[in-house]
Amino acid sequence: MAYTFLLYHIVIRPKGCEPVIQEKSEKLLYAYIWGICKEKKCLLHRINGMPDHVHMLVEIHPSITVSDFVREVKISTNSWMKQHQQEFPDFDSWGKAYCALTYSKQDMDRIKDYISNQKKHHETVSLRDEYEQLLKEFNIEPDQWLMMD
Repeated sequence: MAYTFLLYHIVIRPKGCEPVIQEKSEKLLYAYIWGICKEKKCLLHRINGMPDHVHMLVEIHPSITVSDFVREVKISTNSWMKQHQQEFPDFDSWGKAYCALTYSKQDMDRIKDYISNQKKHHETVSLRDEYEQLLKEFNIEPDQWLMMD
């Protein structure tokens, strides 16, 4: 038996960082992602976002890699959002890049609060600045991922 605790803070964004996730429809998207997590035996602790990105705090089951998990979320939600075009009329696709950072159980409450407070946080901080802060915390040199698709 394997004993694991694989906690990831994952951020995905629509292609071109376009603000295509309307607040009135975001809960539908989040519920759909929760279903994907459940199907993959992953535990979604928190999900929230803005029109131009989505944050997830998720324990990933050891049977799936983080890249496979993100790919599955993007592929499944891409199809689903296109089938629900009335709720997501401007959605085209997800951007290629994503951010996945690992945290310890001791960080969980702090990251859950951070994700819960996205609307307030982004009153003063842009997506680009937010990413640069997150990457800096892990000594990762930011590139131009925000503009690449």
